[in-house]
Amino acid sequence: MVGRTPLGVAGDEPVPRVLVVEDDANVRFGICRYLAAQGVTVHQVESCGDAIAYCLEGNDPEALVLDWRLPDGDAFTILEKLKEANARIPFVLVTAHGSVELAVRAMREGATDVLTKPVHLPTLLGVIGRMVETERDARKHSTTTLKAQVAPFVGTGRAARELSELAARVAASDRPALIVGETGVGKTLLARWLHQNGARRKEPFVEVNCAGLSRELVESELFGRERGAHTGAELAKLGLVESAHRGTLFLDEVGDLDPSVQPKLLKVLEDKCFRRVGDVRERAVDVRIVAATQHELGQAVRDGLFRADLFYRLSTVTLSVPPLRERREDLPAIIRELLATLGADATLELASDAEAKLLEHDWPGNVRELKNVLERAVIFASGRAIRGEDVRFDVSTDAPRVPRAFAGQTLDDMERAHIEAALRDAGGHVERAALSLGIPRSTLYHKLKRLREGDKSQRR
Repeated sequence: MVGRTPLGVAGDEPVPRVLVVEDDANVRFGICRYLAAQGVTVHQVESCGDAIAYCLEGNDPEALVLDWRLPDGDAFTILEKLKEANARIPFVLVTAHGSVELAVRAMREGATDVLTKPVHLPTLLGVIGRMVETERDARKHSTTTLKAQVAPFVGTGRAARELSELAARVAASDRPALIVGETGVGKTLLARWLHQNGARRKEPFVEVNCAGLSRELVESELFGRERGAHTGAELAKLGLVESAHRGTLFLDEVGDLDPSVQPKLLKVLEDKCFRRVGDVRERAVDVRIVAATQHELGQAVRDGLFRADLFYRLSTVTLSVPPLRERREDLPAIIRELLATLGADATLELASDAEAKLLEHDWPGNVRELKNVLERAVIFASGRAIRGEDVRFDVSTDAPRVPRAFAGQTLDDMERAHIEAALRDAGGHVERAALSLGIPRSTLYHKLKRLREGDKSQRR
């Protein structure tokens, strides 16, 4: 059985990291000496400015001990700046000026406790122990617990077995990995599984939707920024790469990553360092990168939309998640698993006509669509069984009817007409056209290049 430290955390856990912010040298020295003797890694500062700078430098303290009044502000000055920079750290407030009003405000701001000077050091140690343990548990569960999800390898079919065996080896490694598969197959779920079953499972899992990052903000979102890096940047900001320090950075739809930041991501992979926007200093970072895409990245490389060197680094190991239509033998097991995660009554049965209807469907939306259909079926079901009439598919998954105006045209013809209309409406501005179409700029460039190549081949 693993022992517990004086802080209350498991003995095999990393040493807790605490920042003490106190302007009284004697009080600060007493607190730090006591905590260090109890096995805590302590850093000490005496002002708001120093505390903010320390937290935003990527030092990642797990808990703060904050004096209420400081030379350049108060504890809430620090908390406000950290909140604006997306850096939320549990804290205990220490004050010689205790009042009910102050305690209420501190609790509203998220304080674990408010202690009055002179501080009873064993009490402070206990509060810090609770903060550290709670924070680590929250990280563990918020980043790796798969709520209401089907496990990635449910089923006994060959595809599920092969994916399970490969994923186990990839999880044990610390190398980059690329997950490929259609939309809805569970790429994010598999990425979380790799994190949960790897050496970094107790550290953050940070998910980035590359398709949702605008060109203007993508660099500062990923790598952070320094104060004054650009107009309106009044505060330094932690980037998502830095937030994933010691953990896993998951880049969903990595093929849509803006070309301007691809070299910077390559530097993280090769040199384990990066620069914030507006900073000349390189910062070290320790992350494992897992990426996912529903597109053919090799084709994007050939089209000049994705860097070849970045592609080769990301695809050290590639895990291909098959669509549901290619693993029909696993469908009954997946359905049972999903019904259980949806909280369906254990006595709720699946009638034979409902099961047949589910097994015959092609599932273009894969597991995501299956879950949606089952959720509705559970709601519609009456009695103790889901029947055929309870299984209702989205209209969008049925065979689409081609409007009369497009009769006789190919999909490429229709896509070309839609893109040309968007470009006309945007005055030829590609970025605005991409925005109106609801696709990333890089995807629109890819489509335009493919259509142009189709024109050339037809003219030959």
